[in-house]
Amino acid sequence: MGMFRVSSVPSHQAYRLTRASSRQALGGSGPESGGGSDARQRKNESEIRQAARLQLKREPLAGTQLRIPMPLDPPFSQWRPHPWHGLAVGPAPPLLVHAYVEVCPFDLVKYEVDKETGYLRVNRPQRTSSQPPTLYGFIPRTYCASRVHALMAGAERGDGDPLDICVVSERPITRAEVILNARVIGGLPMLDGGEADDKIIAVLENDPLWSTVTELADLPTALVERLRHYFLTYKLAPGQPTTVSIGDPYGCAHAQQVVLAAMQDYEAEYGRLP
Repeated sequence: MGMFRVSSVPSHQAYRLTRASSRQALGGSGPESGGGSDARQRKNESEIRQAARLQLKREPLAGTQLRIPMPLDPPFSQWRPHPWHGLAVGPAPPLLVHAYVEVCPFDLVKYEVDKETGYLRVNRPQRTSSQPPTLYGFIPRTYCASRVHALMAGAERGDGDPLDICVVSERPITRAEVILNARVIGGLPMLDGGEADDKIIAVLENDPLWSTVTELADLPTALVERLRHYFLTYKLAPGQPTTVSIGDPYGCAHAQQVVLAAMQDYEAEYGRLP
């Protein structure tokens, strides 16, 4: 956590005093010095504020109540990170990963992260009655390209998106754009128009009911079948043939291989990010 220096003069008085001394050090810049254009005055005021802050850090006035932040450990992000590129893959990948949630159970609209802005965009309202049985999103800093495609029989290429993940949770999580720790337990090998589009299946790491599950075979068969049915039907349109097929579910070991491949594909496409 950050450290602070604290003393006893009210902070607004300390700031005025320090600001005045900074103005004096800058040769009387500001309204009191008279003359000058508005632009020059604004520039001088900015210099005064900056000098005041620096002086208070170097020589805090006796008795001030000013809270001067010291460097934070770990540092925080000043701006909102892009959920695909700005978040870490997870605490201990490929087994324990971060999941960024785009769609919640019972959502009737398909949301996807906008690759340019990082905000959620409405992709499409669902045309069928299928509803996602679990949380649905992606693993940050993953990418489905040649290495992911090589792990799926019949695939011609990866789908060019981050790796999808479905997270099982006992308690309802009813809002999207949240991050959670997920333990990988298996996956569904989905082929969509010749593209490898794996659906990794995981459980919420600290879930009181599901956190002890380590293999897909430990989940109720009905839940896996619901996931399979959802992904086979969520793109269906009346009168049009389906382009989606799903092979036999795989367990934790192969799922971790897919996550590693997606991490390597990401690094090959975007480089190693700090």
